[in-house]
Amino acid sequence: MSTPDAGPQCAAPVAGLSLRRLLVDTYQEPIAFLRSDCPVCKSEGFESRSRIEIWRGDQHIVATLNVVHGEWIGTCELGLSEAAWRALGGNDGEPLRVAHAQPVASMSAVRAKIYGRPIGSDAAKAIVRDVVDGRYSEIELASLITACSGDRMDVAETIALTRAMVGVGQRLHWNSDMVVDKHCVGGLPGNRTTLLVVPIVAACGLIIPKTSSRAITSPAGTADTMETLAPVALDLPTMRRVVEREGGCIAWGGAVSLSPADDVLIRVERPLGLDSDGLMVASVLSKKVAAGSTHVVIDVPVGRTAKVRSQQAAHSLAHRLDAVGKALGINVSVIMSDGTQPVGRGVGPALEAWDVLAVLQNQANAPADLRQRALLLAGRVLEMGGKAAPGEGLALACGALDSGAAWAKMQAICEAQGGMRTPPRAAYAHVITALHQGRLVAIDNRRLARLAKLAGAPKSPVAGLELHAPLGTSLSAGQPLLTLHAESPGELAYALAYAEAEDDIFSIQEA
Repeated sequence: MSTPDAGPQCAAPVAGLSLRRLLVDTYQEPIAFLRSDCPVCKSEGFESRSRIEIWRGDQHIVATLNVVHGEWIGTCELGLSEAAWRALGGNDGEPLRVAHAQPVASMSAVRAKIYGRPIGSDAAKAIVRDVVDGRYSEIELASLITACSGDRMDVAETIALTRAMVGVGQRLHWNSDMVVDKHCVGGLPGNRTTLLVVPIVAACGLIIPKTSSRAITSPAGTADTMETLAPVALDLPTMRRVVEREGGCIAWGGAVSLSPADDVLIRVERPLGLDSDGLMVASVLSKKVAAGSTHVVIDVPVGRTAKVRSQQAAHSLAHRLDAVGKALGINVSVIMSDGTQPVGRGVGPALEAWDVLAVLQNQANAPADLRQRALLLAGRVLEMGGKAAPGEGLALACGALDSGAAWAKMQAICEAQGGMRTPPRAAYAHVITALHQGRLVAIDNRRLARLAKLAGAPKSPVAGLELHAPLGTSLSAGQPLLTLHAESPGELAYALAYAEAEDDIFSIQEA
């Protein structure tokens, strides 16, 4: 939401319309609706997909217009989607003013980028400011993301974009010279190490204010999984209180607006499915700098069906992370990890939470790969944070986990964030078995993630899948490979149909 002095203004907004909340879900895109025979629509020459500014008193937003040919809204009503209504506020019947939105001047820099000209510091600031103010349409956002995707951004551009993204959001400061963090670039189902690293590190006395995202292209984001255990939509005062009390938190980054431009870009990146080192690094490090972190460990899983597919690509990403981190005054340590198969057993918010609880509680059947991966990352964080000498972080992390200190810390963090709860269970499940005997030699991470999403994850926290056979397992015909979990029979059937059609999610080499 913008205020009158936030960016360019349009001249003489036209009055004569009243607000109507239409309860239409347009995800996060603000959409407005006007009747085709509305006098204001006619007089101003508004058309479908016009960008308009809408004013309610001193508050205003920019929205995309849809023209209605029907009588389900009044002639002089301006209907708002839920996203538009949340941004503007107000009540049905309140007077509104409207006008054409002014052209977005920073789009000239985006067009120049499309033709090969780099984005400089001033252009990056202007672009990010307009993005946050809602002046970019979905089409313009898509063109910006496309122009910056692949290898089209160099390190200097990434630094400029990261600084601009930090500059438009809120920024946290802590009473410590050492504030640590951990992040994974994603692409590996079940890799929910953050929920283990944070309590281990906090139990060892370091400050770790972790903000995490919801799922972008995966069946679960860290925030989705944590939300099955405790509230994650913390405002900044609550987040500060939790961290000052317990030394760490696991909060949803979208609720604290530390890098608001990133939240907007992610909204459009999700359906486009485009990968870009430049945008990824700007996204990750802008949030780390804004959260007040001084040292961050970044997990980069590498595998044929992971987000980062080769060692060469991983080294290139690590170089960019290090260079941008140095430019913004943050110490970055990259760990390249195994990305050939999922981590743990559960894929989906609640199922991943059960894995985390098993590790924290030192249960005998806890997934060993999740435990070991989390301990290695926590050990590196403890070494960076000065709590352990080089090479001794793993032992310190193991001590915190084995002693129960990490489990006690996790419970305390959950209580401080609003109360710990038990993850839910799905009402429907179905076991998928091996068609023939042999050795499991490959798992397609992307198709497996898609299978979990078709079962309803992450929208349904209970949905997803539970793996029964890691790589290298010797299988017999009819042996369980995974169990699908769903909230409804329809979603279960939908996912099963995909699993039957994609019979090479698991590659089994016959004996």
